[in-house]
Amino acid sequence: MSMKHPIVAVTGSTGAGLSTVRHAFKDIFRRLQIKPAIVHGDGFRRYTERQFTALLNEARGSNRHLSWFGPECNHFQELEAFFKAYGETGSGILREYAHNVVRARKLGVTVGEFTPWHPLEPGSDLLLYEGQHGGVVAKTWTRRKVDSRHFPPEIDRRVGRDGIDVARHVDLLIGVVPAINLEWIQKIHRDCGKLHCTEAEAVETILRRLDDYLHYIVPQFGLTDINIQRMPLVDTSNPFIARDVPSPDESVLVIHFRDRKRHDFPELMRRIPDARMTRASTLLAPGGKLKIALEAICGPILREMMDKRRLRRH
Repeated sequence: MSMKHPIVAVTGSTGAGLSTVRHAFKDIFRRLQIKPAIVHGDGFRRYTERQFTALLNEARGSNRHLSWFGPECNHFQELEAFFKAYGETGSGILREYAHNVVRARKLGVTVGEFTPWHPLEPGSDLLLYEGQHGGVVAKTWTRRKVDSRHFPPEIDRRVGRDGIDVARHVDLLIGVVPAINLEWIQKIHRDCGKLHCTEAEAVETILRRLDDYLHYIVPQFGLTDINIQRMPLVDTSNPFIARDVPSPDESVLVIHFRDRKRHDFPELMRRIPDARMTRASTLLAPGGKLKIALEAICGPILREMMDKRRLRRH
Protein backbone atom coordinates (compact mmCIF):
# COMPACT_ATOMS: atom_id res chain seq x y z
CA MET A 1 0.00 0.00 0.00
CA SER A 2 1.16 3.53 -0.70
CA MET A 3 0.09 6.97 0.48
CA LYS A 4 2.07 8.64 -2.29
CA HIS A 5 0.78 6.45 -5.15
CA PRO A 6 -2.49 4.81 -4.00
CA ILE A 7 -4.15 1.93 -5.84
CA VAL A 8 -7.89 1.36 -6.16
CA ALA A 9 -8.88 -2.04 -7.58
CA VAL A 10 -12.34 -3.09 -8.76
CA THR A 11 -12.42 -6.86 -9.03
CA GLY A 12 -14.94 -9.51 -10.04
CA SER A 13 -15.94 -11.96 -12.73
CA THR A 14 -16.53 -11.10 -16.37
CA GLY A 15 -20.12 -10.03 -16.78
CA ALA A 16 -20.35 -8.86 -13.17
CA GLY A 17 -20.68 -5.16 -14.03
CA LEU A 18 -17.10 -3.98 -13.57
CA SER A 19 -17.26 -1.50 -16.44
CA THR A 20 -20.31 0.19 -14.88
CA VAL A 21 -18.34 0.75 -11.68
CA ARG A 22 -15.35 2.01 -13.68
CA HIS A 23 -17.48 4.63 -15.44
CA ALA A 24 -18.93 5.70 -12.09
CA PHE A 25 -15.42 6.17 -10.74
CA LYS A 26 -14.52 8.32 -13.73
CA ASP A 27 -17.31 10.72 -12.75
CA ILE A 28 -16.07 10.80 -9.16
CA PHE A 29 -12.51 11.49 -10.30
CA ARG A 30 -13.75 14.32 -12.49
CA ARG A 31 -15.64 15.97 -9.64
CA LEU A 32 -12.72 15.59 -7.23
CA GLN A 33 -10.18 16.72 -9.87
CA ILE A 34 -8.22 13.49 -9.54
CA LYS A 35 -6.01 12.38 -12.42
CA PRO A 36 -6.21 8.56 -12.57
CA ALA A 37 -4.22 5.97 -14.47
CA ILE A 38 -6.86 3.44 -15.56
CA VAL A 39 -5.61 -0.08 -16.22
CA HIS A 40 -7.63 -3.04 -17.51
CA GLY A 41 -6.85 -6.49 -16.19
CA ASP A 42 -7.03 -8.21 -19.57
CA GLY A 43 -3.65 -6.67 -20.41
CA PHE A 44 -2.15 -9.21 -17.97
CA ARG A 45 -3.58 -12.22 -19.72
CA ARG A 46 -0.97 -14.74 -20.81
CA TYR A 47 -2.31 -15.52 -24.28
CA THR A 48 -3.79 -13.75 -27.28
CA GLU A 49 -7.28 -14.74 -28.35
CA ARG A 50 -5.83 -16.89 -31.14
CA GLN A 51 -3.50 -18.71 -28.74
CA PHE A 52 -6.27 -19.25 -26.21
CA THR A 53 -8.52 -20.74 -28.91
CA ALA A 54 -5.71 -23.10 -29.90
CA LEU A 55 -5.31 -24.20 -26.26
CA LEU A 56 -9.05 -24.82 -25.99
CA ASN A 57 -8.96 -27.01 -29.07
CA GLU A 58 -6.06 -28.99 -27.58
CA ALA A 59 -7.89 -29.39 -24.26
CA ARG A 60 -11.17 -30.67 -25.72
CA GLY A 61 -11.85 -34.23 -24.69
CA SER A 62 -9.53 -34.01 -21.67
CA ASN A 63 -10.20 -33.25 -18.01
CA ARG A 64 -8.39 -29.91 -18.26
CA HIS A 65 -10.54 -26.89 -17.38
CA LEU A 66 -9.02 -23.93 -19.16
CA SER A 67 -10.26 -20.41 -18.37
CA TRP A 68 -9.25 -16.76 -18.17
CA PHE A 69 -9.75 -16.91 -14.38
CA GLY A 70 -6.84 -19.13 -13.38
CA PRO A 71 -3.03 -18.83 -13.26
CA GLU A 72 -2.53 -20.89 -16.41
CA CYS A 73 -3.88 -18.08 -18.58
CA ASN A 74 -2.69 -15.02 -16.65
CA HIS A 75 0.50 -13.22 -15.67
CA PHE A 76 -0.18 -13.01 -11.93
CA GLN A 77 3.47 -12.40 -11.15
CA GLU A 78 3.67 -9.49 -13.58
CA LEU A 79 0.43 -8.02 -12.20
CA GLU A 80 1.77 -8.06 -8.65
CA ALA A 81 5.08 -6.58 -9.82
CA PHE A 82 3.17 -3.80 -11.60
CA PHE A 83 1.14 -2.95 -8.49
CA LYS A 84 4.27 -2.98 -6.34
CA ALA A 85 6.15 -0.73 -8.77
CA TYR A 86 3.25 1.72 -9.05
CA GLY A 87 2.98 2.02 -5.28
CA GLU A 88 6.68 2.80 -5.07
CA THR A 89 7.20 4.97 -8.16
CA GLY A 90 3.87 5.91 -9.72
CA SER A 91 4.73 3.85 -12.81
CA GLY A 92 5.28 0.24 -13.82
CA ILE A 93 5.46 -2.14 -16.76
CA LEU A 94 2.25 -3.23 -18.45
CA ARG A 95 0.68 -3.96 -21.83
CA GLU A 96 -2.79 -3.40 -23.25
CA TYR A 97 -5.25 -5.74 -24.91
CA ALA A 98 -7.51 -4.96 -27.87
CA HIS A 99 -10.84 -6.55 -27.00
CA ASN A 100 -12.80 -4.85 -29.80
CA VAL A 101 -12.34 -2.96 -33.08
CA VAL A 102 -12.44 0.50 -31.50
CA ARG A 103 -9.81 -0.45 -28.94
CA ALA A 104 -7.68 -2.13 -31.61
CA ARG A 105 -7.63 1.01 -33.75
CA LYS A 106 -6.66 3.13 -30.78
CA LEU A 107 -3.82 0.79 -29.77
CA GLY A 108 -2.67 0.04 -33.31
CA VAL A 109 -2.93 -3.75 -32.97
CA THR A 110 -5.26 -6.50 -34.21
CA VAL A 111 -8.37 -7.41 -32.22
CA GLY A 112 -7.45 -10.10 -29.70
CA GLU A 113 -3.77 -9.05 -29.59
CA PHE A 114 -1.57 -7.16 -27.10
CA THR A 115 0.59 -4.08 -27.38
CA PRO A 116 4.26 -4.60 -26.44
CA TRP A 117 5.12 -4.31 -22.74
CA HIS A 118 5.83 -0.67 -21.91
CA PRO A 119 6.12 1.68 -18.90
CA LEU A 120 2.99 3.38 -17.63
CA GLU A 121 3.14 7.11 -18.24
CA PRO A 122 3.95 8.83 -14.91
CA GLY A 123 2.07 11.78 -13.44
CA SER A 124 -1.17 10.16 -12.23
CA ASP A 125 -2.67 10.79 -8.79
CA LEU A 126 -3.76 7.19 -8.32
CA LEU A 127 -4.20 3.89 -10.16
CA LEU A 128 -7.63 2.45 -10.92
CA TYR A 129 -7.48 -1.24 -11.87
CA GLU A 130 -10.55 -2.95 -13.31
CA GLY A 131 -10.43 -6.67 -13.92
CA GLN A 132 -10.77 -10.19 -12.55
CA HIS A 133 -7.68 -10.30 -10.35
CA GLY A 134 -7.34 -7.08 -8.37
CA GLY A 135 -7.09 -9.03 -5.12
CA VAL A 136 -5.93 -12.44 -6.31
CA VAL A 137 -3.78 -14.69 -4.15
CA ALA A 138 -2.16 -17.66 -5.93
CA LYS A 139 -0.29 -20.29 -3.94
CA THR A 140 0.50 -22.97 -6.50
CA TRP A 141 2.40 -23.25 -9.73
CA THR A 142 2.89 -25.95 -12.35
CA ARG A 143 4.88 -26.38 -15.53
CA ARG A 144 3.13 -27.33 -18.75
CA LYS A 145 4.06 -27.95 -22.35
CA VAL A 146 2.28 -26.06 -25.11
CA ASP A 147 2.10 -26.71 -28.83
CA SER A 148 4.96 -24.62 -30.25
CA ARG A 149 3.10 -24.20 -33.54
CA HIS A 150 0.81 -21.63 -31.91
CA PHE A 151 3.23 -19.85 -29.59
CA PRO A 152 6.41 -17.82 -30.08
CA PRO A 153 9.56 -18.97 -28.21
CA GLU A 154 9.34 -16.13 -25.65
CA ILE A 155 6.01 -17.38 -24.20
CA ASP A 156 6.71 -18.36 -20.58
CA ARG A 157 5.69 -21.97 -19.98
CA ARG A 158 5.54 -21.50 -16.19
CA VAL A 159 2.03 -21.19 -14.80
CA GLY A 160 1.37 -19.30 -11.57
CA ARG A 161 3.92 -18.83 -8.79
CA ASP A 162 4.03 -19.65 -5.12
CA GLY A 163 3.38 -16.62 -2.91
CA ILE A 164 1.55 -14.30 -5.33
CA ASP A 165 -0.45 -11.77 -3.28
CA VAL A 166 -1.83 -8.92 -5.37
CA ALA A 167 -4.29 -7.75 -2.68
CA ARG A 168 -1.56 -6.59 -0.27
CA HIS A 169 -0.59 -3.75 -2.64
CA VAL A 170 -4.11 -2.31 -2.94
CA ASP A 171 -5.31 0.66 -0.86
CA LEU A 172 -9.01 0.26 -1.68
CA LEU A 173 -10.26 -3.09 -2.95
CA ILE A 174 -13.86 -3.28 -4.18
CA GLY A 175 -15.61 -6.51 -5.14
CA VAL A 176 -18.48 -6.50 -7.63
CA VAL A 177 -20.48 -9.65 -7.03
CA PRO A 178 -23.91 -10.27 -8.60
CA ALA A 179 -25.96 -13.17 -7.29
CA ILE A 180 -24.60 -16.18 -9.15
CA ASN A 181 -27.74 -16.78 -11.25
CA LEU A 182 -27.80 -13.10 -12.21
CA GLU A 183 -24.12 -13.26 -13.12
CA TRP A 184 -24.77 -16.23 -15.40
CA ILE A 185 -27.73 -14.47 -17.04
CA GLN A 186 -25.57 -11.41 -17.72
CA LYS A 187 -22.76 -13.61 -19.05
CA ILE A 188 -25.04 -15.54 -21.42
CA HIS A 189 -26.78 -12.45 -22.79
CA ARG A 190 -23.51 -10.53 -23.19
CA ASP A 191 -21.64 -13.32 -24.95
CA CYS A 192 -24.53 -14.25 -27.23
CA GLY A 193 -25.02 -10.60 -28.13
CA LYS A 194 -21.42 -9.39 -28.52
CA LEU A 195 -19.57 -12.59 -29.41
CA HIS A 196 -22.42 -14.13 -31.41
CA CYS A 197 -22.01 -17.48 -29.70
CA THR A 198 -24.87 -19.86 -28.97
CA GLU A 199 -26.44 -20.26 -25.55
CA ALA A 200 -24.98 -23.77 -25.38
CA GLU A 201 -21.48 -22.38 -25.97
CA ALA A 202 -21.97 -19.72 -23.28
CA VAL A 203 -23.09 -22.39 -20.82
CA GLU A 204 -20.06 -24.53 -21.73
CA THR A 205 -17.81 -21.57 -20.90
CA ILE A 206 -19.49 -21.13 -17.49
CA LEU A 207 -18.99 -24.81 -16.66
CA ARG A 208 -15.41 -24.92 -17.93
CA ARG A 209 -14.26 -21.99 -15.82
CA LEU A 210 -16.15 -22.94 -12.64
CA ASP A 211 -13.16 -24.54 -10.89
CA ASP A 212 -10.98 -21.47 -11.44
CA TYR A 213 -13.91 -19.25 -10.42
CA LEU A 214 -14.12 -21.02 -7.07
CA HIS A 215 -10.37 -20.93 -6.43
CA TYR A 216 -9.26 -17.56 -7.85
CA ILE A 217 -12.30 -15.27 -8.08
CA VAL A 218 -14.44 -16.06 -5.02
CA PRO A 219 -11.59 -15.91 -2.43
CA GLN A 220 -10.91 -12.28 -3.38
CA PHE A 221 -14.27 -11.26 -1.91
CA GLY A 222 -13.01 -12.25 1.53
CA LEU A 223 -10.17 -9.72 1.17
CA THR A 224 -12.11 -6.74 -0.17
CA ASP A 225 -12.73 -3.51 1.72
CA ILE A 226 -16.19 -3.20 0.15
CA ASN A 227 -18.36 -5.78 -1.61
CA ILE A 228 -21.23 -4.68 -3.83
CA GLN A 229 -23.57 -7.56 -4.44
CA ARG A 230 -26.49 -7.07 -6.82
CA MET A 231 -29.51 -9.20 -5.94
CA PRO A 232 -32.43 -9.56 -8.38
CA LEU A 233 -36.00 -8.91 -7.28
CA VAL A 234 -37.45 -11.00 -10.12
CA ASP A 235 -37.36 -14.73 -10.72
CA THR A 236 -33.93 -15.93 -11.88
CA SER A 237 -34.37 -19.54 -10.73
CA ASN A 238 -33.32 -20.93 -14.12
CA PRO A 239 -30.72 -18.55 -15.60
CA PHE A 240 -30.48 -20.60 -18.79
CA ILE A 241 -33.99 -19.76 -19.96
CA ALA A 242 -34.15 -16.12 -18.83
CA ARG A 243 -35.20 -13.89 -21.72
CA ASP A 244 -34.06 -10.62 -20.13
CA VAL A 245 -31.33 -9.37 -17.84
CA PRO A 246 -33.02 -7.91 -14.73
CA SER A 247 -32.73 -4.12 -14.83
CA PRO A 248 -31.16 -2.09 -12.02
CA ASP A 249 -34.65 -1.13 -10.83
CA GLU A 250 -35.47 -4.85 -10.59
CA SER A 251 -32.65 -5.45 -8.13
CA VAL A 252 -31.12 -4.25 -4.87
CA LEU A 253 -27.53 -3.63 -3.81
CA VAL A 254 -26.22 -5.44 -0.75
CA ILE A 255 -23.10 -3.48 0.21
CA HIS A 256 -20.79 -4.99 2.82
CA PHE A 257 -18.03 -3.02 4.59
CA ARG A 258 -15.05 -4.76 6.15
CA ASP A 259 -14.06 -1.85 8.43
CA ARG A 260 -17.14 -0.23 9.98
CA LYS A 261 -15.09 2.52 11.60
CA ARG A 262 -14.03 3.83 8.20
CA HIS A 263 -17.58 4.85 7.22
CA ASP A 264 -20.24 7.28 8.46
CA PHE A 265 -23.38 5.16 8.07
CA PRO A 266 -25.93 7.82 9.12
CA GLU A 267 -24.46 10.09 6.43
CA LEU A 268 -24.56 7.29 3.85
CA MET A 269 -28.23 6.61 4.55
CA ARG A 270 -28.93 10.33 4.29
CA ARG A 271 -27.20 10.61 0.90
CA ILE A 272 -28.37 7.33 -0.68
CA PRO A 273 -32.16 7.41 -1.25
CA ASP A 274 -34.09 4.58 0.47
CA ALA A 275 -30.92 2.99 1.88
CA ARG A 276 -31.03 1.17 5.20
CA MET A 277 -28.77 -0.95 7.36
CA THR A 278 -29.53 -4.68 7.50
CA ARG A 279 -26.53 -5.53 9.69
CA ALA A 280 -23.93 -3.50 11.52
CA SER A 281 -21.64 -3.71 8.47
CA THR A 282 -24.17 -4.16 5.64
CA LEU A 283 -26.17 -1.53 3.80
CA LEU A 284 -29.11 -2.21 1.48
CA ALA A 285 -29.76 0.23 -1.38
CA PRO A 286 -31.95 0.30 -4.52
CA GLY A 287 -30.25 -1.22 -7.56
CA GLY A 288 -30.65 1.95 -9.59
CA LYS A 289 -28.65 4.01 -7.08
CA LEU A 290 -25.24 2.46 -7.75
CA LYS A 291 -23.54 5.66 -8.91
CA ILE A 292 -24.95 7.65 -6.00
CA ALA A 293 -23.85 4.92 -3.57
CA LEU A 294 -20.31 4.84 -4.98
CA GLU A 295 -20.04 8.63 -4.75
CA ALA A 296 -21.27 8.64 -1.16
CA ILE A 297 -19.10 5.70 -0.06
CA CYS A 298 -15.91 6.19 -2.04
CA GLY A 299 -15.82 9.99 -2.36
CA PRO A 300 -14.68 10.57 1.25
CA ILE A 301 -12.11 7.75 0.99
CA LEU A 302 -10.63 9.21 -2.20
CA ARG A 303 -10.48 12.69 -0.67
CA GLU A 304 -8.63 11.25 2.32
CA MET A 305 -6.21 9.48 -0.03
CA MET A 306 -5.47 12.71 -1.89
CA ASP A 307 -4.99 14.65 1.37
CA LYS A 308 -2.50 12.07 2.63
CA ARG A 309 -0.77 12.07 -0.76
CA ARG A 310 -0.31 15.85 -0.67
CA LEU A 311 1.09 15.69 2.86
CA ARG A 312 3.42 12.86 1.86
CA ARG A 313 4.72 14.78 -1.14
CA HIS A 314 5.47 17.84 0.99
